[in-house]
Amino acid sequence: MKANQRPPLRIVSLAPSATSILCAIGAKRALVGVTKWCADVAPAGKLPKLGDCWHMDSVDEILRLRPTLVIGSVPYKNETVAKLLEQPFPFLAMNPRTLADIEADIRLLGGITRKAAATKRLVKNMRQAFSEIEKKSRQCKQRVRVYCEAWPNPRISSPPWVAELVNICGGEMVVPPGEKTTEAQVAAARPEVIVLAWAAIGSNADPREAYKVTAWKDVPAIRNRNVYVISDELLNTPGPPLVEGARALYKLCHSANGMRGRA
Repeated sequence: MKANQRPPLRIVSLAPSATSILCAIGAKRALVGVTKWCADVAPAGKLPKLGDCWHMDSVDEILRLRPTLVIGSVPYKNETVAKLLEQPFPFLAMNPRTLADIEADIRLLGGITRKAAATKRLVKNMRQAFSEIEKKSRQCKQRVRVYCEAWPNPRISSPPWVAELVNICGGEMVVPPGEKTTEAQVAAARPEVIVLAWAAIGSNADPREAYKVTAWKDVPAIRNRNVYVISDELLNTPGPPLVEGARALYKLCHSANGMRGRA
């Protein structure tokens, strides 16, 4: 190895968002291990599948891969992070909340992997996609009231970046994002659309559960049968998958706008 060369990167990604970003900027070759969830959002191929930042049986499987960097992202479990911080490898912990934070994470990973041009293209393409959706949403005269749910028990609203996407799509998130909420709070907010994007469930959330909630019987979204499922990966992965998530949200908001006035 020449004196001005650095050793090759060996990245273990414990976050689907990081894996999706690295693959999108052409840095997949740097990956030596991912989580079992990563294949849902990126072409992870036959890379070794490990635990994640919420559940990790043992760090030995990571150590065997001789990583030069381990990357994690929300959600975190304190015990798992404590284990990772005790190890000899560098650990990069990402905790995005907004679309601006996500762009910053993309640029950070692009810098680490020396993929500046590809990183710039990815950020530009994501911004352009959101801008096109926002432009179409301006045709709606009135914003749609939306409740996006990330988990049903306890009820937790979707993260702040999802609230931004709802806004881009011509909607308004009717409860504070990324926080525990109650059925009474949701009922009082009177959403016209309810979106279920339950973490780690994929697209298997069940709208029938929403229709069973007694406190929601007079909520417009319930009366008009406007409860929908968007795959967890499309809204809860703070990276490139959010573009498809935004397109799915736009369709729901646009549909609900056309149904206004129904009993």
